[in-house]
Amino acid sequence: MSDTENAEASHEDPAAGNGTGRVLDADKRKPLLIGLAVAVVAVALIWFLYETLIGSRTVSTDNAYVAADSAEVTPLTSGRVVELSVIDTQHVRKGQILIRLEDSDQKIAVARAEAMMAMAKRRYRQSEASISAQGASAAASESAIPAMEAKLASAQADLERAQVDYKRRAALVDDGAVSADEVTSVRNRLKAAQASVREMRASITQARAEAVSARRNEDASKALISGSTIETGPEVLAAKSELAAARLDLERTVIRSPIDGVVAQNSVQVGQKLDNGQVAMIVVPVDRLYVDANFKEDQLRRVRPGMSATLTSDLYGGDIVYHGKVVGFAGGTGSAFALIPAQNATGNWIKVVQRLPVRIELDPAELKRHPLRVGLSMEAEIDLTDAGD
Repeated sequence: MSDTENAEASHEDPAAGNGTGRVLDADKRKPLLIGLAVAVVAVALIWFLYETLIGSRTVSTDNAYVAADSAEVTPLTSGRVVELSVIDTQHVRKGQILIRLEDSDQKIAVARAEAMMAMAKRRYRQSEASISAQGASAAASESAIPAMEAKLASAQADLERAQVDYKRRAALVDDGAVSADEVTSVRNRLKAAQASVREMRASITQARAEAVSARRNEDASKALISGSTIETGPEVLAAKSELAAARLDLERTVIRSPIDGVVAQNSVQVGQKLDNGQVAMIVVPVDRLYVDANFKEDQLRRVRPGMSATLTSDLYGGDIVYHGKVVGFAGGTGSAFALIPAQNATGNWIKVVQRLPVRIELDPAELKRHPLRVGLSMEAEIDLTDAGD
């Protein structure tokens, strides 16, 4: 072999040696594969043990949000805003004044109702006086009847005498013992006596009718106020209710906070007219918050109300842990109550795991130390080993 060939051979050998050196020998590959298999088995065993001993004891989700039963501040009467005492983010106490409405119309209504009640009381007194007057009138009519009956008896006696005189003189006319003029005079007295008797009878009948009418009017007037006083008369009670309604409308021109909390979504400005029932602002009770945690349906098999839960907030991080209790489950999944529910009866249907909101009540003491706000994200974990309710 020439020197040139020897040089080429010596030049290729290192390359050949380097290429062969990158492939592990069979006796070195076997321990490496065994180690890799052991590592996979160890990871699988650790995962199995975690799921069996730890993972199966809890269920968790990061699809959870802070919520609250907020109070809507709505006026119960209409009016123009003359004073706004709060702003958004301000803490308020229950009963604190939030808004004042112009109250001129309400004050006029109160004055009118007060006048109507005073008039109702006067009418009640008038009814009492009318009853007394009607009773006196009936008594007077009844007391006059005996005197009229006595006069009637006297008139009847006069009539009887006139009849006797007329008969006697009429019998003597033919004999000429009595003149025709005397007979005529006696006849006229007889007619006058008869008229007097008829008149007295009519007067007695009228007096009796007037007495009965007066008694009936008295009974009718008594029926209006029977069993009542000036404070409990029907018209007075109606006037009192009108006055109470007017005063209530006047009181409602001052709008107060229904609960303790923080003002949110204030949409009121001074000078603005508010209508009855219009939402003016919202008060959020930050000391009575809860969490709606949306768990997958296959996570809820063992969850029961009363189970304890731990929660963390993105606001404070994992260092602050809240403790709560499962209150209950929503009546349906989020998709079931969506504005446009999913139509699963279609040819291109794809099963999607649903989530059901689970309400978790938070500890008020922890909320006081670390306040939260509605809508914040939370991570919730429920302890399945807790027996619950």
